[in-house]
Amino acid sequence: MHILIVEDKKNLARMLKKALEEKNHSAVVAFDGTTGLTRAESGEFDAIVLDLMLPGIHGTEIVRRLRGARNRVPVLVLTARDTIADMVATLDLGVDDYLTKPFALAEFMARLRAVVRRGPATQDVRLEVADLVLDPSTGEVRRDGSLLTLTRTEFLLLEYLMRRAGQVLTRASIIDRVWGATADIEENTLEAFIRNLRAKVDKDRDHKLIQTVRGLGYKLSSGNAQ
Repeated sequence: MHILIVEDKKNLARMLKKALEEKNHSAVVAFDGTTGLTRAESGEFDAIVLDLMLPGIHGTEIVRRLRGARNRVPVLVLTARDTIADMVATLDLGVDDYLTKPFALAEFMARLRAVVRRGPATQDVRLEVADLVLDPSTGEVRRDGSLLTLTRTEFLLLEYLMRRAGQVLTRASIIDRVWGATADIEENTLEAFIRNLRAKVDKDRDHKLIQTVRGLGYKLSSGNAQ
């Protein structure tokens, strides 16, 4: 899963991000409503974790704008309000579920999984390119039926390439997706991970799936590398 966390309490946001990453998911954090809305409108996330009381744009306005634009990304709201009226009003906005603060991390993960399963995202569907298969729900990757052992970062990198198969992905977009926009990642670090991933995915294969597009970035293709 690729999750957007919009939460102005930085310690909480970072804790949720770390928890997701420990489960081999990727997460991006926004600390205010304006940034959160901009990121949410990109359409690249499988779900949004959204606080309501945000600086800039209020969380309710973010939901209204997304739903008004027919963006049906699953939204899990975090709220300190726990009355029935508050809960009904939150659901009537068009959110998928809510979680009252404070909450247990295990419940947060369970609620998030539930809204994603019910929502329009497709991350639980196996990704297939040629004879390469990645299953986000189990974390398994196979090439021609053989199980590949990947690190967490290699898995996230391959998943992004497979979700955008055939598209040229810039180095900046890959770093943003896999490590986060605020990460201090050098291009040679990305190149090292690409080399490692190629050694596992393409080694001794007639068809090389991971391709370098000179001067632009990388792409995953079912054809032979040029």
